[in-house]
Amino acid sequence: MNFLIVAAAYILAHGVTALVVTPVQSIFFPEYTVFASLIYLPHGVRVLATWAFGWRAIPALVLGVTMSAWLFSPTASLEFLEPDLVKGILIGAFSAFLAFELARFVGYDSYFGHMRKVNWKVLIIIGAISSIINSLGQTLAYSGLIGLGNIPGTLVIYAVGDLVGLVVCMVVLMFCFRWVRWFSLSKGQ
Repeated sequence: MNFLIVAAAYILAHGVTALVVTPVQSIFFPEYTVFASLIYLPHGVRVLATWAFGWRAIPALVLGVTMSAWLFSPTASLEFLEPDLVKGILIGAFSAFLAFELARFVGYDSYFGHMRKVNWKVLIIIGAISSIINSLGQTLAYSGLIGLGNIPGTLVIYAVGDLVGLVVCMVVLMFCFRWVRWFSLSKGQ
């Protein structure tokens, strides 16, 4: 069940990004929009799913990314990007896990249930590390397609978009938890 929830959340987040954020961003930054988003909601799903489920989130993320590419990308783009797309899917799916494992290696086991209290600041820092891993990896994966002059700007947009996407997802999740808590309290009375 968690597998399907993570995959569906990724697809939903990617759909909102592709259908709402990307058209608006392409007006202001058309040269970067093909490769990076200023509000990349799927990064928030990657980080939060990995926080909750650890390595078990990776297969669900791979499915979510694959389905998102199939649903929201033109067929010609998929054929053109195919070898690089596989690399990009794997980099994205593993980036949050690598960041959590790096944090655990240096003494911050921040997976869900491993901390006494949820530390949102630590999750944002891990999200930033994951974003750096993802940004560098995606830039390398698509380096043959990104013009050399656009690489620094693309890296910045990847990083900013990933972090903004994470914060937005965290806020949405916080409101969902509050709604569930409110609903369960009101139903119990």
